Amino acid sequence: MSEGILNNSRWKTRLRAMGPGIMMASAAIGGSHIIASTQAGALYGWQLALIIVFANLFKYPFFRFGPQYTLSTGKSLLEGYAEKSRVYLWVFFILSLFATIINTAAVGMLCAVILSFVLPGEWSVNALSVAVLVSAVLMLLAGPYRTVDRISKIIMISLTVTTVAAVVVAAMQGAQVQADFIEPSPWNLSALAFIVALMGWMPAPIEISAINSMWVAAKRKIEHVSYEDGLFDFNVGYIGTALLALVFLALGALVQYGTGEEVQMAGGAYIGQLVNMYASTIGEWSRWLVTFIAFACMYGTTITVIDGYSRVNMESLRLVVRGERNNNRILSIWIIYAAVTGLSVILFFKGAVMPMLKFAMIASFVSTPIFAWLNLSLVRSGSYQSKPWLMILAWVGLCYLSGFTILFLLHQGGMLG
Repeated sequence: MSEGILNNSRWKTRLRAMGPGIMMASAAIGGSHIIASTQAGALYGWQLALIIVFANLFKYPFFRFGPQYTLSTGKSLLEGYAEKSRVYLWVFFILSLFATIINTAAVGMLCAVILSFVLPGEWSVNALSVAVLVSAVLMLLAGPYRTVDRISKIIMISLTVTTVAAVVVAAMQGAQVQADFIEPSPWNLSALAFIVALMGWMPAPIEISAINSMWVAAKRKIEHVSYEDGLFDFNVGYIGTALLALVFLALGALVQYGTGEEVQMAGGAYIGQLVNMYASTIGEWSRWLVTFIAFACMYGTTITVIDGYSRVNMESLRLVVRGERNNNRILSIWIIYAAVTGLSVILFFKGAVMPMLKFAMIASFVSTPIFAWLNLSLVRSGSYQSKPWLMILAWVGLCYLSGFTILFLLHQGGMLG
């Protein structure tokens, strides 16, 4: 009896600790899953499944080090960066400011495009973008952490159920490959840029590890979270995100791969194409299912992106100027900054959002080895020593990510192919 009570109590504390890991998952599933993973399936079938698995596997230690460092030291990763060298902090801050604007614009605009598919009448993407970003900001201003915590849990549960349902229905219909279809190979230098962009945000940009660290710190202010419960929350979110990446790969592979129809590469156009192909292949009723999946992906990502990047921008600036502790009023200013700058890009540079997003994805991958090494170095000097298997995986992952980065840079510089 006592053992049963103990187990019940343990699960209660784990469930109360849930939040930051689920929020990280919600932030991750936007561009990397609904677009990049699904396009990978549409273009190459299941051939890039192993690349997705490797990207998630080899990035796992570096994302885990975020909550691990905060849970063991009580400090955020950004404080650790500052203690290592203020140069790292400056580099992170500059990259984060750029990512805030581009990512907010991209996810906000994609949300608006998805809404335009289902709303009656003709709607301007600009007007819908305003509605999406304003609604996100109002919810965040009402309660920054609690809002993201609750909404991300609702979205992740509904998203998981509906996405798996869509894949099961598509699998029952069977693959749509034409008899004379010739499989394209992704194993050549011409596909390298696509693979690097796919891995750059798989499961998420490396700066999400610092954002997750900030969410863990915010969670501990309102709830006691033990080291073990905090890592359990992270593992649920991360592993769930990795599995969903393969499910989204299946969305494209089962319905679009081998049909002979050219895959649209622009984000908004691609989602529209995916929805139409599901409707024509499976039935008109599936249009609403896939549209809901796409919107849930992007709206959840919009909220978590605005909140997360606002938190790390706020903390980075505080550490740069050596200021006092931040509060929700300052966070609100950064939230409004993210929405206003992102909306400005949509309104005045809408045609440049997708090329800028691709650049951001590639830049994220190129900078990944730097911050991966930095996260590793912080944990190695921490009070909680990581298990040997995790450290081996981290070093192998660092070599893998660095190797791909060097290969890509050589190719871009014209030294290969």
